[in-house]
Amino acid sequence: MYLYILYSSKVDKYYIGVSENPNERLLKHNTKHRGFTSIANDWQIKYSEFFSTKTEALKREKEIKSWKSRKLLEAMINSAKRT
Repeated sequence: MYLYILYSSKVDKYYIGVSENPNERLLKHNTKHRGFTSIANDWQIKYSEFFSTKTEALKREKEIKSWKSRKLLEAMINSAKRT
């Protein structure tokens, strides 16, 4: 199970989610649908983490969302790019 973070330059926003297949899920985010990501169709995966269980992935998602800080989120994404 993966935690993934999407970014849309069109609306300059991030989206955090959990999926077994982030690439397949990305296709759904970029097509017509209901929900937060329907505001744009240029979402890109900027970050992902693998977890053995859905429970662990959801716990991490909740942790990251609790930060309520774009700066922390971007720092995490940028540090992952350097490694």
